[in-house]
Amino acid sequence: MTVYYTSMASPLGELGIAGDGDAITHVWMAGQKNIPAVDHWQFNDVIFANATQQLTEYFSGKRVAFDLPLKPAGTSFQQRVWRMLQTIPLGDTWSYKALATAVGKPAAARAVGAANGRNPIAIIVPCHRVIGSNGSTTGYAGGLERKRWLLNHEQQA
Repeated sequence: MTVYYTSMASPLGELGIAGDGDAITHVWMAGQKNIPAVDHWQFNDVIFANATQQLTEYFSGKRVAFDLPLKPAGTSFQQRVWRMLQTIPLGDTWSYKALATAVGKPAAARAVGAANGRNPIAIIVPCHRVIGSNGSTTGYAGGLERKRWLLNHEQQA
C-alpha cells in the first residue's frame, strides 16, 4: 500500500503529514515516537494543501478548529477516545480521568492514557489537551516542551 506524505515547517519544528489520498492517517513531529512504519512512501504536497493551510492558520492563531478528513487506524476503544479528544475545546484541558468518564469508562483512566498516547494524528486530534489530574503536563509523544508550547499557544488564542 502506498502512503502519501508531505512535510511542513512549524513553530514546533518539522511536521510530517501522511494519508491514503482521501484522508489524513498521521501527523507527527520530528523525533516523535509512533511514526508510521510503511513500505512505500510517495511525496505529494498537493493532496495535503488544505491540511498544511489549516495547520498554518492554527499556528498563526487564525484557526481554532480543524475541518479535515481523518482516518486514524486503531481499535474501537482508541477510535472512541480519539473522537472524544476532538470535542475538547481549544484552550481547555481535561484530565485522563475526565476523558475516561467522557468515553463511558470512568475506571479506565490508564487505558484512556494508553489510547491517548497512541494517537497517530498529533495536533489535529488534540491529545496534548489531556493532562494529569494534578494539573501536570504528563506524557506527550512529541515531548513535554512541545506539549507546553501547544497549551500556551491555545491559551493565547
